[in-house]
Amino acid sequence: MTSIGKILAEQVALDPEQLRRAENTHRQTGEDIGRILLQQRAIDEIDLLKAQGVFFDLDVRLSLPSDISTEFTTKVPIGFLKGVGMVPVQTAGEVFFAVNDPYLLQPLDDLRRILSLEMAPCVLSPNTAIVTAINFAYNMTQGSAESMVQSMDDEDPEALFSEIEETADLLDDTSDAPVIKLVNLVFAQAVRDKASDIHIEPYQNSLKIRQRLDGILYDMLDPPKHVQSALVSRVKIMAKLNIAEKRLPQDGRIELRVANREIDVRVSTLPTAFGERVVLRLLDKSSILMSLADLGMPQERLFHFSREIRAANGIILVTGPTGSGKTTTLYAALTTINSTDVNIITIEDPIEYRISGIGQVQVDSKINLTFASGLRSIVRQDPDVILVGEIRDSETAQIAVQSALTGHLVFSTLHTNDSASAITRLRDMGVESFLLSSSVNCILAQRLVRIICSECRQEYLPTPEEMEKLGVSPEEYADKKIYRGRGCSKCHHTGYRGRKGIFELMLLDREMKDLILKTSDSNTIKQAAVKKGMVTLRQDGVDKIFEGTTTIEEVFRVALE
Repeated sequence: MTSIGKILAEQVALDPEQLRRAENTHRQTGEDIGRILLQQRAIDEIDLLKAQGVFFDLDVRLSLPSDISTEFTTKVPIGFLKGVGMVPVQTAGEVFFAVNDPYLLQPLDDLRRILSLEMAPCVLSPNTAIVTAINFAYNMTQGSAESMVQSMDDEDPEALFSEIEETADLLDDTSDAPVIKLVNLVFAQAVRDKASDIHIEPYQNSLKIRQRLDGILYDMLDPPKHVQSALVSRVKIMAKLNIAEKRLPQDGRIELRVANREIDVRVSTLPTAFGERVVLRLLDKSSILMSLADLGMPQERLFHFSREIRAANGIILVTGPTGSGKTTTLYAALTTINSTDVNIITIEDPIEYRISGIGQVQVDSKINLTFASGLRSIVRQDPDVILVGEIRDSETAQIAVQSALTGHLVFSTLHTNDSASAITRLRDMGVESFLLSSSVNCILAQRLVRIICSECRQEYLPTPEEMEKLGVSPEEYADKKIYRGRGCSKCHHTGYRGRKGIFELMLLDREMKDLILKTSDSNTIKQAAVKKGMVTLRQDGVDKIFEGTTTIEEVFRVALE
């Protein structure tokens, strides 16, 4: 038995038969017994690294620092480091090489010589930690987009057509074409900054690229006007759109991998007077689904909403403008009730998160698979719960109501300003009042407010006029602390980092249903709901201000009534 095998046998409860087979394979092929056991899934990577650490007398580091020096990126190609599974780690306090395979001595010696780090020790690290460190370093140093555009000349048209490998990491792209590099840099920077959208906006004598961070658009860079055509063409090629068609709007999709993160990009082009305007919506498919408790809903509303989403039938509506987190809330609700005894089917445009155990249907207007036609077919699939991505027209609204009345629980979204307006909107779509009162269980209106950055948060005294505008009397905030962000490097000097929801939950009890039978006026319905204890969006925003979560300006921006 080899020494590595002995160490593994002592450290891990190995099946003797597995160990015997691994030894036979080792004698026949000469392959390291630890790698053989890893391939047989008798051990995991951490077990192997610990055994190799004992055998070679090397430290094992399961995670690597995030503040490493990136000087090596100008001397060593990213493909080489990923291929050999090692990365130089230089911080203010230490210098070492993180390696995954201690038998690769020649590449390690080459790296030491190239980087003049002959005396630097090496440690053993998992492959994922090494790849993450490599991606971070090259993502930070591929050259800023600003420096890229300063040296751009007219682009070679042929260079734009380089193939996009859907499984390849964007940071591995070694193309020398400046426009391709620029597009890759824009995507990499947006993903690093956690932007939700990228806007490419042409004007008469200029071109502007902006990104949306936490719901607010910020300038990203201003490329020269002459690269506009090549830049837009490159994006259209990636999205498999018709680059010759510049007079009509087009929609497409790009699947990317940036620093090992799966990114789904929705592409929309729109002809304007000065060229095609492009909006790219980024969706990180590797991000973790939020739970209802993570959304920021106060406990009392969370209790009522959790009860409603477990109803046997009816309609649960979530309302708000584009980008207010409606879909995230619905996914959190579905995840909460998802179990083996519940048949859940969704129809969405697009499918934003893949959820195990749920049937998800993608709308496709090209083959006439609309919300309405898809919903008709879904009802015949014996569902318990149906999610309709959005009620856009009268036909979808009618089918959703009928589905709720025939024993299904239906989740959907509407674009309205508050919860009471949803009733008016559905009446405008032709749904009768008696059908609404019989089918709608509750309506949740929501907005997203930016969270004050914890690194630069400071207390301050607001003016009486600001608080009066919020509808808060001096007595109510006399003993409360109000905060705002000063702005720092951690939050891109915005004073905010991340977002949280504010919510208005209107429960339709018997009295509210009777009122809907009599009127569809949103003001009357809202006043009645407030009398019954409904907390409005503005009031929830004020609560978040007093909690120190957000600022007065944010509540003014999203929820001033």
